[in-house]
Amino acid sequence: MTKAALRRWARQARRGLELAAFEEKALSHLAQLLEGRKRVLLYAPLPGEPDPRGLLERLPGTSFYLPRVEGKSLLVLPCPTRLERGAFGVLEPMEGEPLPPKELDAVVVPALAYDRRGFRLGQGRGYYDRFLKRLREDALTVGFIPSALLLDRLPTDPWDVPVRRIVTEAGVLEPGVSGP
Repeated sequence: MTKAALRRWARQARRGLELAAFEEKALSHLAQLLEGRKRVLLYAPLPGEPDPRGLLERLPGTSFYLPRVEGKSLLVLPCPTRLERGAFGVLEPMEGEPLPPKELDAVVVPALAYDRRGFRLGQGRGYYDRFLKRLREDALTVGFIPSALLLDRLPTDPWDVPVRRIVTEAGVLEPGVSGP
């Protein structure tokens, strides 16, 4: 199946998911995984995407950030802050001092689907693939996805960047090593 066909499938599959039940279980796993990380980039979800911002209450000692599209890049801005609809209809922070990506300890990466190798099916614009290449080598990258959208294998391109962990409602997957 092509990436375009998989995107259509994933958008349709998300419509039938109970995100509140997913988030209740998966946020606990995500909080345990990210405990002790000082600076974490989250995302503001599109309709039908799981919302990782519940971590703000679960990890009070952590500094959180949200991305804002700037040209073909993502800026890292502090959260919580005033949000407005920005590029592509995503809620984005409108104020704050940008943090260099190399200062992040972890990034929670949105996707339509993931595969067990850590590769993601994004919206197809490449923002996160370009962004992830700008992180420190030891930064933890995490997919946050219902297990119904975790596939065995997605088609990949040479520029695709896999995440190091995937969190589902069933637990934490280390791509290529273990599964929930």
